[in-house]
Amino acid sequence: MKISISKSSKELGKVAGNKAAHLIRETISEKGMANVVLATGTSQFETLNQLISEQDVDWSKVNLFHLDEYIGISITHPASFRKYLKERFIDKVGDVGSVNLINGEKNPKEECKRLGTIISNHPIDVALVGIGENGHLAFNDPPADFNTEEPYLVVELDEPCRKQQFNEGWFNNLEEVPKEAISMSIQQILKSKNIICSVPDARKAGAVKDCIENEVSNLHPASILKEHDDCYFYFDASSAALLTNQREIDL
Repeated sequence: MKISISKSSKELGKVAGNKAAHLIRETISEKGMANVVLATGTSQFETLNQLISEQDVDWSKVNLFHLDEYIGISITHPASFRKYLKERFIDKVGDVGSVNLINGEKNPKEECKRLGTIISNHPIDVALVGIGENGHLAFNDPPADFNTEEPYLVVELDEPCRKQQFNEGWFNNLEEVPKEAISMSIQQILKSKNIICSVPDARKAGAVKDCIENEVSNLHPASILKEHDDCYFYFDASSAALLTNQREIDL
């Protein structure tokens, strides 16, 4: 487990995005291509901005995936993660090798199967993730399924998760927030060779403390990242404020 604590969310984004770019470049140099997972949401703004600004990343040699998508909303909806990635990342970096986005408008089980087949043939080299206010990893809310080997699954969104999405400004009211989503599974995320976990903001401080300082538990889904040898946690002063030991760690 490796922990970096920055003074601000902007600084966090710079170091996390720089690390992600380094790992992607390194992978392309070694393998000729890289398979990458991107996270979404307001917590990822600075990290993705830095990643976009990084030089000499040959995106034409990257196969792109993402973590989750709501069931039943169109790509034109402000909360759509497909829309988020298209506008905030894909359109800005240009020529991407392949883009494998989750379509929540299709039959969910068939979409899980489709994406599962693709990602099974593209072992992930670098995964960017975050931690939800309820400790979720992707849309795996507590108590998360730590056991399924299915790459993608249909999940129910709990009320704290749905409130977070509303409070972040993606929906007009709580009732609009879908109650189901397609999510990459915990075990699929853990199969990634490298994981970059970016978590800014004071509203995440409780979840950060629970996941870092408590035992691994599906009640704190992101706590399982501590079992990954090459997971890099990036916090800012606000998100790390409740940690008993507020220093950088390299274990």
